[in-house]
Amino acid sequence: MRIEFVRLSPGDAEALVGFLTGEEWPFHAGVQEPEAIRRRLAEGRYDDEETRTFWILAEGRRAGLVKLVDLTDDTPMFDLRVGKEWRGRGIGSAALAWLTSYLFTELPGIRRVEGQTRQDNRAMRAVFRNSGGYVKEAHYRQAWPAPDGTHHDAIAYAILRDDWLSGTVTPPDWHDEPAA
Repeated sequence: MRIEFVRLSPGDAEALVGFLTGEEWPFHAGVQEPEAIRRRLAEGRYDDEETRTFWILAEGRRAGLVKLVDLTDDTPMFDLRVGKEWRGRGIGSAALAWLTSYLFTELPGIRRVEGQTRQDNRAMRAVFRNSGGYVKEAHYRQAWPAPDGTHHDAIAYAILRDDWLSGTVTPPDWHDEPAA
């Protein structure tokens, strides 16, 4: 499958509204209101010094969206959405590999890239585990509010620039608590 990444443009307002409101996003908090999406796009909140957003095109069709955030920090994060019809086809894995390479190549001051997902988002957790470089670094209990008022655990994964460059994986030291 041919997958491309194309930067979101101000003229993409209606496509963005349609994409974000056209289906349910079970692992993303908050309801997307069309006017709020248009306003944020017009204000540059999808593309500015801190943020860059890209369409994921599969076979020339909009299959997903990658939003890179905190780009002036040494640890940017991202929001990755793959449309329902495209899930389970390797697009998430391709997007994670692309965004990691893009960030480390385009922004030399970045030391690490972090992503978070809900504990019950098994597909995204598998993408992280199978990436060949992202490592689970944190488990935040009841940190992810859901629209129904419940709270889910959030899981954080990250990759270090040094590991990406060398093709190695440096796991965190989970046994660093001082003896009592």
